[in-house]
Amino acid sequence: MTRYRLPADDLEYAVLAELWRLGTASVRELHERIGAPQDLVYTTTAKVIDRLRVKGLIQRQRKGAAFLYRPRVARAEVERARARNALTRLLGPAPRSAVAALVEAVNDLDPALLTELEQAVAARKRTKDGT
Repeated sequence: MTRYRLPADDLEYAVLAELWRLGTASVRELHERIGAPQDLVYTTTAKVIDRLRVKGLIQRQRKGAAFLYRPRVARAEVERARARNALTRLLGPAPRSAVAALVEAVNDLDPALLTELEQAVAARKRTKDGT
């Protein structure tokens, strides 16, 4: 199992998401796609990439005078971990009543989404049970 730490903020996540989309990229390419449109300086983008590498989320490989970066962790794995963290923060140490409130909120927002959630839970149970 790959050891890593999750992106700390929206910018780290945006850079990582762009790497997932591109497969490999240089700092310059990532800066042009993510940093420059946000009016960030090149060094900010480079620092974000370095932080992602230290966290174990991306790896680098020298190509000529530059480095190319690629994801080290699959998007689905990071998304599951982010969802678990968000739910842990949302639900707290006693999640039962919070889950009930969440179901009510989903129903208020979009009853069809509640049906999709019910189907996803049933599918997950079938997968877990092996049926």
